[in-house]
Amino acid sequence: MALLLVALFIVVPIAEIYVIIKVGELIGIWPTIFLLLADALIGSWLLRHQGRGAWRRFNEAIGQRRLPGKEVADGALIIVGGTLLVTPGFLSDIVGIVLLVPPTRALVRRVLGRFMVGRFAFVTVANSFPRGGTGGPGGPRSAGGANRPYDFDGTAEEMSPNGNGTDRELPRIEEE
Repeated sequence: MALLLVALFIVVPIAEIYVIIKVGELIGIWPTIFLLLADALIGSWLLRHQGRGAWRRFNEAIGQRRLPGKEVADGALIIVGGTLLVTPGFLSDIVGIVLLVPPTRALVRRVLGRFMVGRFAFVTVANSFPRGGTGGPGGPRSAGGANRPYDFDGTAEEMSPNGNGTDRELPRIEEE
């Protein structure tokens, strides 16, 4: 894990700077700056466009009452890809484009899916109250508005700092 962090925070920025310098030597400083700005603008547009599509697919999955695992993975990959495209650097732009283009994003999602299999457990908890039962979803609402088994009606009363309803001081216990 430490090696990964070293690579991420030290090696990758050095490589990005090296590539930017080499591209600048090859095509000049102003075309290099223009390319980096164009990458950022195109990246933000792609992020917005692909993000809207992922959000629409996510809502459709929820509307169909199915687990939106693919849609959530796509959304996360789109966010990472867009962030990499907006970040200055040509190497990060390549990875960002791979994550934003749908066919390559699907390949990355499959690879990540194979890597994640067996690393996470999904637990579902069944509702203990049947539909239409007392206090369950769809059941009658209580006077205060609670309608789920974990909703409770109650009142609160402010207490004095010493906790007994009066303002007199409690005796202090001294430590030895």
